[in-house]
Amino acid sequence: MRALQKEIKNLIKRPPAGVMFVPNETDSISEVTAELMGPDDTPYAGGRFMVKLVLGRDYPQAPPKGYFLTKIYHPNVEPRTGAICVNTLKKDWSEDMGISHILKVVWCLLVYPFPESSLNDEAGKLFLESFDSYAAKARLLTNVHAMSSSAAAPSACEAECTASASASAAATGATASESTAAAASTSFADAAALAAAAPAAAGATGGEKKIRKKTSGAVRRQKSSKRKGLKRL
Repeated sequence: MRALQKEIKNLIKRPPAGVMFVPNETDSISEVTAELMGPDDTPYAGGRFMVKLVLGRDYPQAPPKGYFLTKIYHPNVEPRTGAICVNTLKKDWSEDMGISHILKVVWCLLVYPFPESSLNDEAGKLFLESFDSYAAKARLLTNVHAMSSSAAAPSACEAECTASASASAAATGATASESTAAAASTSFADAAALAAAAPAAAGATGGEKKIRKKTSGAVRRQKSSKRKGLKRL
C-alpha cells in the first residue's frame, strides 16, 4: 500500500512527458486515472485522452488492466470497453515497472500502434491496408471526443518511444534490423496518416509526403522479408 502511494506521489511530482495524473472521485488508489496528450504528427495530435489503470490485489506481482475512458479509434483499444492491449500489461510485465512506466507505454501506443495484435480488428486492418483512411477516421473521432480549445500537444518524444520499442523487441529475441523495421513502419504509418486527416484543401506538406514515401518502403521491405521466410520454409 505504501509503495503504491509513493508511486502515485512520484507520478504527480514527475509525470512522464505527455501524461498528467488526474485524481479520481473516490480517492481509491486501486484505480489510477490520467490524461494523455495526443502526440504531434499523429491522428491524435491536440487531443486529450482519459485513461484508467485498475490495480488488483495482486499488484505489482500481476499487471493492472488498462482502459481508455475517452473514445478513440486505435488498433490496440477495444472499441466498446476501451480495454488496452499492450505486451507490457501481459507477457512482458515486470513488477518493478511501476505506474509511470505503464502510462508512458500507453502514451507511446499513440505514436506506435501495433496492428498485428489488435483489439479493434477494423482499425488494425485499415492501418495496414490504407494509412490515409485509418488516419482520417482516427482524426475524426479525436476531433469529436478528445479535442479541447486549450489542448496543446507535447513533443512526440519519438526517440524515447523507439528505444522502448527496440528494448521490448530485443527481449523477445528480435534482431536489430527487425526492431528497426517494425518501429519505422508503425511510426511512419501513424505520422503519414495525419495528412489524410486534414481537410482535403490543405494538401500534404513536404514532410508528410516524405513520411509517406518512407512508409511505403518499410511496408515493401516487410513483405519481401515475409516472402523470403516462406521460401525458406
